[in-house]
Amino acid sequence: MAYQTLITIEELLPHLDDSSWVVVDCRFSLADIQEGKRNYFSAHITGAVYAHLNEDLSGVILPGKTGRHPLPPVEKLSETFSAWGISEGVQVVTYDDRTGAIAAARLWWLLKWLGHAPVAVLEGGLQNWLSKGYPVRSGEEKHIARLFTPSPRWEMLVDSEAVERVLYDPAYRLIDARSADRYRGENETIDPVAGHIPGALSKPYGENLKPDGMFKTTDDIRSEYRLLLDDVPTNQVIAYCGSGVTAAHTILTMAHAGMGMARLYVGSWSEWITDPKRPIA
Repeated sequence: MAYQTLITIEELLPHLDDSSWVVVDCRFSLADIQEGKRNYFSAHITGAVYAHLNEDLSGVILPGKTGRHPLPPVEKLSETFSAWGISEGVQVVTYDDRTGAIAAARLWWLLKWLGHAPVAVLEGGLQNWLSKGYPVRSGEEKHIARLFTPSPRWEMLVDSEAVERVLYDPAYRLIDARSADRYRGENETIDPVAGHIPGALSKPYGENLKPDGMFKTTDDIRSEYRLLLDDVPTNQVIAYCGSGVTAAHTILTMAHAGMGMARLYVGSWSEWITDPKRPIA
């Protein structure tokens, strides 16, 4: 059985020593970009390799042109996945300590984008794993390298020009996954310009979760998103956030609820504001 959206800790536990499974620790903090790596070396799920959001899961920032977390080149990303032991048929499990909101969902999306279907985010993250006393290990883990062959699905993403073309088109929906105060432009502490893309609907990623940090039921998720989207098909829904990372949580949530794959505006708000000609609400 392949896991393609979420996986529970009980489902992962029997496969910690399975050579056809790769677990990836994606912990990351914007406030301290090396904190996640330090915490990984201190203690991580047994067998997990480490993925750094800036170094492994993002490309080179071009000031004034890209957002804060542009996509890595396909070739570089494929080399990274190969080094981690990922190839066709390998089940990948990603996790972080923020319920998939920061980097675990980003890695999930990147693998989907390059055509790798069996990848899932660990439900509840590391905190859920630790709360149940399951095994952890310190130090660095490595796997035997395999050949990852990418098959990019370019239809999964859009650029700023595509967003501008559908800005006021009722056949599309643009979802802002940031917190509601950042959407309103009231509390922008990360990017130099506050506000949101005109016409975008606010749906903070945190609303996908229950108070305990676990995902809401698929029925509740579908109900909430259908109310927001009306009859717009999921492949005409575009998710964005500050830098194209947290929006992957929105896409994961909709996919888990059986709604299909929404599209990602990778550059997101931090790219949108690099051009003063683009409208801001």
